[in-house]
Amino acid sequence: MLKIGSGAGFSMDRLEPAVELAEKVDLDYLILECLAERTIAIAQKEKKQDSTKGFDPLLEERMRALLPILREKRFRIISNIGAANPLGAGKKIIDIAKSLNITIKVAVVLGDDVLQELDNESRLMESEKTVEEYQPIISANAYLGVEALLPALKTGADIIVTGRVADPSLFLAPMIHYYDWPLDDYDKLGQGTLIGHLLECAGQITGGYYADIGKKEVPNLENIGFPYAIVDRNGETIITKAKDTGGVVNLGTVKEQLLYEVHDPSYYLTPDVTADFSNVTLSEVDTNMIKVTGGRGRKKPAKYKVSIGYHAGYLSEGEISYAGSTAVERGELAKEILTHRLKNKVDNFRIDLIGMSSLNRTSFKDVKPYEIRVRAAALCQDEKTAKIIGNEVEALYTNGPYGGGGVRKHISECIGVVSTLMSRKLVDRKIQVEVLSNE
Repeated sequence: MLKIGSGAGFSMDRLEPAVELAEKVDLDYLILECLAERTIAIAQKEKKQDSTKGFDPLLEERMRALLPILREKRFRIISNIGAANPLGAGKKIIDIAKSLNITIKVAVVLGDDVLQELDNESRLMESEKTVEEYQPIISANAYLGVEALLPALKTGADIIVTGRVADPSLFLAPMIHYYDWPLDDYDKLGQGTLIGHLLECAGQITGGYYADIGKKEVPNLENIGFPYAIVDRNGETIITKAKDTGGVVNLGTVKEQLLYEVHDPSYYLTPDVTADFSNVTLSEVDTNMIKVTGGRGRKKPAKYKVSIGYHAGYLSEGEISYAGSTAVERGELAKEILTHRLKNKVDNFRIDLIGMSSLNRTSFKDVKPYEIRVRAAALCQDEKTAKIIGNEVEALYTNGPYGGGGVRKHISECIGVVSTLMSRKLVDRKIQVEVLSNE
């Protein structure tokens, strides 16, 4: 049966669990899911500054660790590690393979970058505003699906590199390719999308996001193993992990991941299918082995979702710490001073007492911390205004209250993300596959 492993859940995810999974399990495919909405906008900025960059920052480390195992065990890798520069990523992988004396073929999927096709009058999914109202636009990338990946798989390439592809599609495509599922068998596509969704965040389903002290204990969390799926011809699947790895796969971890980022389980939109998770059945067949059935589907949406990155201003932060028996009172006094100093200079700032009220937005008076960190922050439209925040926090050193220390001030460009929809015809005509090889 088909075995698909999850080797990354985000761009900066750990490398060791992917290596361990590839070494211990006879996989057919290893999927590296390395993109988030903001990640690709940042990558687009990087590519504009240097045309040889714009792909995942850990590409070289991942490939140098995985290519020798791939040569030995002959599984295939599918990854959106290409980010804003899939072709550059493909060429980099070829160079790395050459340096390791490994013969390899890489298929690069192009066409998700739709910045030139973007209509400024298009309405956003989050509001009634138009694209025009979010200028300057940095990036626009369509969420491609399996129809962009299948031609790449048919090339026989060892590694398939993409830019923006819907996360579950990275896992669904090898199922369709391996079992030759029809693209209009929506129930199989719905079940395959379900499995892709369960695997896409890697360590979350093996206990990472599940762990809670005294309530949901997870063993050996510091050495958490990543999951893999054993998928039969009908899509019936076992979710598990390699033996002797940390973490756990149980009904709780799978249920939590099943609902993660799913607004309506009966109507989960992807480029491939309108998936229905409302009748999913989970059963524990053995330790760390959960059987998953019942995913269904209906016809795919008429348009592609497009993620748009835009320049949203400058995030300015200033922090200072207070410690001792009156730490809270001095923190509150610092907040009061900053509020007076900033109110006519900076719009929409916020000041938090970290350790007391930064997350809950209220204070618990019966719990009095012995140390407090005051954080002031604002999203500013220009760098000149942004500098005011950190400077006012730093001024607390000598202007009171007493005992402040560890000042940090930082300004960073903020990338905002919104979404719109785009005609499939506009996107599909851009999709192409380029094959690279060092044979």
